[in-house]
Amino acid sequence: MRLPTLKWTGERLELIDQTLLPTELAIVACDDAAAVHDAIKRLVVRGAPAIGVAAAYGVLMAAREMLTADPAAMRARVGEAAAYLETARPTAVNLAWAVRRMAAAARADAATGPALYARLETEARAIEEEDRDANRRMGRFGAALLRDGDAVLTHCNAGALATVDYGTALGVIYAAAEQGKRISVYADETRPLLQGARLTAWELVQAGIPTTLICDGAAATVLAQGRVNAVIVGADHVAANGDAANKIGTMGLAVLARRFLVPFYVAAPLSTVDVEIPSGAAIRIEERDPSEVASFAGVRVAPVGVDVYNPAFDVTPARLIDGIITEAGVARPPYGTSLAALKHGRG
Repeated sequence: MRLPTLKWTGERLELIDQTLLPTELAIVACDDAAAVHDAIKRLVVRGAPAIGVAAAYGVLMAAREMLTADPAAMRARVGEAAAYLETARPTAVNLAWAVRRMAAAARADAATGPALYARLETEARAIEEEDRDANRRMGRFGAALLRDGDAVLTHCNAGALATVDYGTALGVIYAAAEQGKRISVYADETRPLLQGARLTAWELVQAGIPTTLICDGAAATVLAQGRVNAVIVGADHVAANGDAANKIGTMGLAVLARRFLVPFYVAAPLSTVDVEIPSGAAIRIEERDPSEVASFAGVRVAPVGVDVYNPAFDVTPARLIDGIITEAGVARPPYGTSLAALKHGRG
């Protein structure tokens, strides 16, 4: 059974604390924008679509603080909260997309006070529902790429925990299984924070999908041995030309997949596609705390004094991607044309 990653109660936002999985299932309640910012920053909630939805509700709670204020002050607070929440994590475009959409909704509506708040709550709920619907449609398009008996290699977590409740890359696997296809998964552990081991493996076991966990360094061997029929990953930011930023280590998988003639797919909603940037060179890559690499499970494993480089993401060149699975269809090279067509409803 898949549990909802987040839940808006009408008063607060409840999040599964993903830092504690799989050993503990706990809920974190956020009552204001600052709490949502902290939850995104600390990876209580993570995954590009999920943090976008969470941040939309963070903007909503900021608006609630100003219900009795002057309308201009309320709109200003919405804009401030949107800009603040956007700083929580820099790479995932869905975060900026969602909070800017909330700010635009506030500017475009002449309502005031409770009526404006109601308008913003409708917008936040719409962002949530659109994600849920997009994941289901993405799953169906992606499932058509898999055959009965296929094994899929995936990296990091692009499942229900990274979205509202279904997933992007894992949504493809869930959809294929729902169609009766027997699909198995190889899940990279995904150093340094083990999202594959802690989250993806947990999700897939809960869903009854046969899953084999491997260390990141074993991926080359698994591909060389012909154990895998496809590699499917998510993405946090896709450029207009199809270059895709995803969890660090993804680019290496794409290189290996090309070497061993295994198709490599990216699954991401169109909100992740940023047609405003021409290539992945313009994607800002988040660098995280060195302690994530120097320590393991809270215990330091590297010598004091060693330098650490800890980029959270890398950018896979479009030339290594065989298809980008979206809710409007599967884009194929050249992505500058196909993604734009899907983004603007011409697919």
